[in-house]
Amino acid sequence: MELKILKDEKNELEMQINNQTVAELVRVYLNEDDSVKLGAWIKEHYSKPLILKITTEGKTAKKALNDAIAKARKDLEKYSDEFKKAK
Repeated sequence: MELKILKDEKNELEMQINNQTVAELVRVYLNEDDSVKLGAWIKEHYSKPLILKITTEGKTAKKALNDAIAKARKDLEKYSDEFKKAK
């Protein structure tokens, strides 16, 4: 997976990412955070990578991103454990 930071400010982060599934997962978790004012991705054309945009208030955009990834990872580990028990 390729990731390129396009804008890195305290309350704004924009990154180019080539994996729509990961971007959508992160977007969902970002929008559960009250400090996130905008957590969205846009894809201008199917042949171009998408742009994930994060705008925050009260927390840095990087912190919000790290929190979203940590929460997603925790949930995925929980689901993985449940699937292993179901075998």
